Amino acid sequence: MLVLAFASAMAVVAYAVPAAVAVPWRVALAVALVLAGAAVALAGVVAFRKHRTTVNPFTPEQSSSLVSTGIYRFSRNPMYLGFLLALAGISVFLANWASALLIPVFVAYMNRVQIQPEERALKQRFGQEFATYSATVRRWL
Repeated sequence: MLVLAFASAMAVVAYAVPAAVAVPWRVALAVALVLAGAAVALAGVVAFRKHRTTVNPFTPEQSSSLVSTGIYRFSRNPMYLGFLLALAGISVFLANWASALLIPVFVAYMNRVQIQPEERALKQRFGQEFATYSATVRRWL
């Protein structure tokens, strides 16, 4: 829902603020970014399902295992990274630099409101295993 809210806000900004930019291959690039985002996010979900752990971002304390294989070797948050790529694709499609300003707002919000509490819960649940993992794998990419 949050991604849809940000995408909607980006569209409103693009409509309200005339800040168009020329983007070569705009539609193809936008589609590629959205599809890449969907693939990255889906890879995260598949890895969680494979390890039989919760996908619910509101209950990280219910995680049954710390997933550090597959896409999780490159990003601690591939689902959120996928959302970021999709929003970047929407921004490219809108071809409006003002709408792109919401992307760093999305990252800041996710870091503060979603990821930090998740990481506290995972550190409490998995201790040194999570500390080692988070020291070797970046939060986003």
